[in-house]
Amino acid sequence: MRKKIVYGLCFLSMVLMLALPVCAAAEDTIKLGAIQALSGTFKDIGERYLDGAAYAVQVINENGGLLGKKVEIIPIDSEFKPDVATRKAQEQILKNGVKFFYGGTGSAVGLAMAQLAEKQNVIMFTCDADVPAMTGEKCNKNFFRPGGHTELRAYAVADQTAKLGYKKIAIIAQDYSMGREAVTAFKRKMLELKPKTEFVIEIYHPAGTKDYAPYVSRIIAAKPDAIFTPNWGNDMTLLLKQGRPMGMNQRIIAFYINDEVTIQSLANDDYIIGSLGTEIYDLSIPTKKNQEFVAKFYKDKGYYPTWLRGKAYMATMFWAEAVKKAGTTDVAAVIKAWEGLSYDGPAGLWTMRACDHQAQMPYYHIEIMKESKFFKHAYGKVTGTASPKSVEISCEQTGCKMKK
Repeated sequence: MRKKIVYGLCFLSMVLMLALPVCAAAEDTIKLGAIQALSGTFKDIGERYLDGAAYAVQVINENGGLLGKKVEIIPIDSEFKPDVATRKAQEQILKNGVKFFYGGTGSAVGLAMAQLAEKQNVIMFTCDADVPAMTGEKCNKNFFRPGGHTELRAYAVADQTAKLGYKKIAIIAQDYSMGREAVTAFKRKMLELKPKTEFVIEIYHPAGTKDYAPYVSRIIAAKPDAIFTPNWGNDMTLLLKQGRPMGMNQRIIAFYINDEVTIQSLANDDYIIGSLGTEIYDLSIPTKKNQEFVAKFYKDKGYYPTWLRGKAYMATMFWAEAVKKAGTTDVAAVIKAWEGLSYDGPAGLWTMRACDHQAQMPYYHIEIMKESKFFKHAYGKVTGTASPKSVEISCEQTGCKMKK
């Protein structure tokens, strides 16, 4: 009997010794799950966001890691479906002990992931999902947005429009929640800044519209000074491709104007030169930190950190600053450390507001220029800035009632 006990203890010791390297390896790695649409219609968007976050992880590891540990990014294909995203994230939490998640392209996916984070006591952060409710009435302590959202962007566009003095504005938007929220916020801010602004026509169309001729005709007949649209992707491309030849010559003031894919897909720079937009990150931000970031990214990758890549990089680096400040990967400690924290990166100073976990940051006014030092085709250039204060929405106005 004594021999059996001795043998049993020896066997248990061997098992524990063999397990130690695995445990040590796990403890030496901080895992970041990247929830992105990596297949289907929005694959291109998801891949660009993932690319920026992965590059941030590369830079972190090149500089000694985080808390002396290597950061590992785990790509997770959401398939642009909330249930798929949360199921796969749950598996990573249970099987691999993942405490941190980034991404959530698509508001429904982002909202579902934010709710999962609260339920499982992990941290979810995004610069992808723009629905205001995520840091508004549906906020929670486990979700952070180191990025902008629809209303803040609309306020920044209004700031840009008001400074240019346009008085008669036409509006065309996709007929779904984001489109209508963007229009409502834009009009609210414009009337605050320029009370005599006249909205000569307001058009909503189905997302994925193929024929813009009827809408363009109505816009031309309304004789606006400028046209505001939160359209994106193919809806933005077709509006310009069909509208310009018909005589829709007014300046376009848009949400996502500096997407190089949209610009290239037009196949005619004249359709977009002079158009305006705002963004939290752009290649042409005239700071030394941004110039160094762009140069290193290009040297390492052979292409530029445009739009989504730059935003994802910034968001991931901000998360890393929170973990660094906490000095631990304990979720409660990281939450506390991130609240009120500032990150001074390539896109300027970002500060994470404690009351709703919404980052406060500058928005950059961008104009599409014929010449660009980055591309042979037309591209955007920063022409001004909307300060965080100028686009701020107070904590009371957000509707966030966070349970600590």
